[in-house]
Amino acid sequence: MSEAAILGLVAGNGEYPRLVIEGARKQVPGIKIVVVAFRGETRQDLVPLADVCEWFRVGQVSGPFQFFSKHGVRQVIMAGQLAPSNLFNLRPDLRALMILARLPRRNAETIFGAVADEASKFGIEVLPATTYMEDHIPRVGHIAGPVPNDRQMLDAKYGMRIAKEVSRLDIGQSVLVRHGTVLAVEGFEGTNECIKRGGALGNGRNVTLAKVAKANHDMRFDVPVVGNLTLETCRDAGVSQIVMEAGKTLLLQRESVFEICRKNKISLHAL
Repeated sequence: MSEAAILGLVAGNGEYPRLVIEGARKQVPGIKIVVVAFRGETRQDLVPLADVCEWFRVGQVSGPFQFFSKHGVRQVIMAGQLAPSNLFNLRPDLRALMILARLPRRNAETIFGAVADEASKFGIEVLPATTYMEDHIPRVGHIAGPVPNDRQMLDAKYGMRIAKEVSRLDIGQSVLVRHGTVLAVEGFEGTNECIKRGGALGNGRNVTLAKVAKANHDMRFDVPVVGNLTLETCRDAGVSQIVMEAGKTLLLQRESVFEICRKNKISLHAL
């Protein structure tokens, strides 16, 4: 963290932004947290945790940049997702329109990457989204729930291989497999809808979810996350195994995740 210990946070939905704030305050006592929040996305309970917070609509770019500059922000973290539908329901300001007009492909990587490049014009550096989140990045090995059997390990390795290939094609970062058969591939709908489809096709039995980062993933944004919502969706869909990529995936809400795995006999591990 640079000179004045000021951190800008672009806060999407879920628990992730709160954990970034907690991690930053733990590692850098006295740090000032300046938050850009989005209507309909950012949780209201994040506001009291920030030193300064201002609300914007999804699609505004100039306003957030000016807000950060006003408060002396030179380093920013993007944390938390935005609903996939917002890619098609943007109400962009002029600067956002100019950014979008330059993009031949519009997905999370290209849009946020272009926004990060634009931030540099304001003297703002976008830090890796894993900054201050080191305690939430799993290493290789079993994490929670039952230890996977040989059949599950075969599906775990197969699912990881397919997920890596799918992510290379910019389709998605998650797949569901059962006994060597791909049941569902994540697309625009997001991971949780993919889990529901795959669980139904696998009759809710012996289904494995594999979740990875892209090859050469830009760790400034769209880092894969597994947390309560993922586990609850897997539980309801009958997924019995979750395998995530070690070192490049965030595991949030560990205690409750462990409890869901224990109660529902869901194997969770990192490869």
